[in-house]
Amino acid sequence: MYLVTLTGNLLIILATISNTHLHTPMYFFLANLSFSDICFTSTTVPKMLLNIQTETKTLAYGSCLTQMYFFMVFGGLDDFLLTVMAYDRYVAICHPLHYMVIMNPRLCGLLLLASWMLSALDSLIHGLMVLRLSFCTELEVPHFFCEFTQVIQLACSDTFLNELAMYFATGILAVIPLTGILFSYSKIACSILRISSRGGKFKAFSSCESHLSVVSLFYGTAFGVYLSSAATQNPRASTIASVMYTVVTPMLNPFIYSLRNKDIKHASKTISC
Repeated sequence: MYLVTLTGNLLIILATISNTHLHTPMYFFLANLSFSDICFTSTTVPKMLLNIQTETKTLAYGSCLTQMYFFMVFGGLDDFLLTVMAYDRYVAICHPLHYMVIMNPRLCGLLLLASWMLSALDSLIHGLMVLRLSFCTELEVPHFFCEFTQVIQLACSDTFLNELAMYFATGILAVIPLTGILFSYSKIACSILRISSRGGKFKAFSSCESHLSVVSLFYGTAFGVYLSSAATQNPRASTIASVMYTVVTPMLNPFIYSLRNKDIKHASKTISC
C-alpha cells in the first residue's frame, strides 16, 4: 500500500510538471496535495514497516516528537489544500470569465505559502507545549505512531493547556476549513442549478467531482477515527481506524483523480509511454 501511495502520487506530480496543459491553478494545488500525501504517509509507515520487520517497537523520545510534529504539519497542510482547491473550483464555476485573473500565480503562491505557514505554526505550538510536560519512564503508546492525543494522555503532569490548545486547533484546522469547503460547494451547487442545459450541468459538476470525492474521503475517515476513539477505549479499534486516514486515504487520492480526470489520465499515459 505504501509503494502504491508513493507511485500514484509521484505520477500525478510528474504528469503536472511535464504536461503544459496541466499548468493551471487546479493542477498546481493537486500536485502539492500529492506531495503532501507522500510526506504525510512517510512520517509513519516506514517506521511501522521497520518495527514489523525487526520485531521491535521502540522509539526514542526525540524521534517521537519529530514524528508527531511532521505528522501534524502534513495533516494540516492536506486540510488547507483541500480548502484552497474548493475555492479554486468555486471561482472556476461561479466566475469562469474572471478565473485566470482571480486565480493568478501570485494568489496561488500566497495561498500555498499561507497553508504551509499555518500548518507549521500549529504543529510548532503543539510540539513546544508537549516539551513542557513530564513523562514517567518506560512509556508505551498504544498506537502504531506517536499521535498527539495518545502521547499527552501518558503525561505525568497537568495536560489542561495541551487539551485546550488541541480543541482550539481543531476549530482552526477542521471547523473553519470544512465550513469554507461547504460554503464554496453551496455556491457551486446554486450556480450549477442555474445552468439550463443538462450537458452543461454535467460538465460543471464533473470538474469538481474528483475533489468532492477526496474531501469526503479525507473528512469521513478523519472524523471516523475521532468518533470511534470517543465511543470506545479499545486501542486496537482506534489504531485500525487511524490506518484509514494515514495510509488508505493518501493511497486512494491518486486513483480518484486518475480515474475521474481525463487530463490526468492522458498525461499519465504519456509519461508511461
